Amino acid sequence: MKMKFHVITVCVIILCAIVTVDAKNATKKTKQITSIADLNIFNEQLVKITNKAIPTVVSISAEKKMGSPRDARKMPMPFPMPREAKAVGSGVIIDKRGYIVTNNHVVKNTKSITVTLFDKRTFPCQLIGSDPATDIAVIKIQGTVPGDIPVAEMADSDTLKVGEIAIAIGNPFGFGHTVTMGIISATGREGFGLADYEYFIQTDAAINPGNSGGALINVTGKLIGINTAIFSRNGGYMGIGFAIPSNMVKQVVDELIQKGKVTRGWLGVYIQNITPEIAKNFKYEGKQGVVVADVMNNSPAKNANLEIGDIIVSVNGTTVSDINQLRRNVAALKPGSTAKVKIFRAGKEMDVDVIIAELPQQQAMEEKAVELDIIGLRVGDITEENAYKFRITDTTGVIVMEVNEDGPAYEAGMMVGDIIKEIENTPVENVSRYNELLAHYQNKETLLLLVKRGGIHKFVVIKKSEKQ
Repeated sequence: MKMKFHVITVCVIILCAIVTVDAKNATKKTKQITSIADLNIFNEQLVKITNKAIPTVVSISAEKKMGSPRDARKMPMPFPMPREAKAVGSGVIIDKRGYIVTNNHVVKNTKSITVTLFDKRTFPCQLIGSDPATDIAVIKIQGTVPGDIPVAEMADSDTLKVGEIAIAIGNPFGFGHTVTMGIISATGREGFGLADYEYFIQTDAAINPGNSGGALINVTGKLIGINTAIFSRNGGYMGIGFAIPSNMVKQVVDELIQKGKVTRGWLGVYIQNITPEIAKNFKYEGKQGVVVADVMNNSPAKNANLEIGDIIVSVNGTTVSDINQLRRNVAALKPGSTAKVKIFRAGKEMDVDVIIAELPQQQAMEEKAVELDIIGLRVGDITEENAYKFRITDTTGVIVMEVNEDGPAYEAGMMVGDIIKEIENTPVENVSRYNELLAHYQNKETLLLLVKRGGIHKFVVIKKSEKQ
């Protein structure tokens, strides 16, 4: 009996083991089935939202105006611009009235714009307004707008997180309505010199030439950004693309539709980031903020008695982290509104009320000196925008904005971004004084200039050509 009992016990144990193994296998198989089912659900959802978003993206063909050698020299490329060319890009329909958002560089200097919808219908468009400072433009379908055009819905780009799925839709290399997928690689990218106001979304979703102005959407199908640029060493995709966040797009687009231009707030200060050395010198224990290097005359900052050496800590309760953030925050303020600026001065914090003014239009300033001068330069005053663009803190002198490659200044080694401080040992305060001195010495065969480049002064002798 004892032997039988042991045999039965062993049989029971073996049977239990078999049941246990089968149960584990069944559980594993169930999990696999569940995972595949979940994947199918996700895939179907992805297809659904992508198919809904694709028709909101259009292909743009823009016929450029006649180019010139001067235009070619402005281009950051190793090849000249053709005398007449067509720009091919993308756009996103954002309003039932036929408004489409795209990049400024896609439709800049064009004489005709045509859009092609997903269903192959084509429509002529007019330029409503553009904002080079953010590289955003708005165009509108001319004539009767079809009532069945789809419209993209914008998401809140401030809630984006690194690692989220991102889907790019556009027309790379003319391949209409191409879809690629990746993730949000980073947010708040800036300092590339692609635009005056940068706060890009970085993504590894494939973006190529022709994607400019196209859509970057999330997994709900909402627009999170407008694709605008890529980092590339060969002109093609290398896994790093940039998009303008939807919140910035919406703010700019609303103003362009309403007024045809973007109005920005202006403080009127030259600023630089806080370094440990500067903080120590000013006995400032904070980690964030920017220091005022100079205050512009007749500016809101001057009227509010801001001083050189003040450290701007916050604006309207928002902490200032660096130069770029302060510029964006101030630009978003309405001219005429009062901003509460917290500053650190002489060892203590204080609040200063500043009445924000409208940022002077850079384009209007530059129109005063559009033509190249007798030595082959186009110069501009040191404005707040130019100081930021060229990363300078000087308040006197003129900035070289353009150099004629066929002119004597180019032969002498002058470069864009140089600051001309003196002509023939006479100080140059601004463009007006520069033009006066240039006219005064126009009969001289050579001109002696004191130039500042990269923080270093040097003398440059310009030999005027016989043609001049």
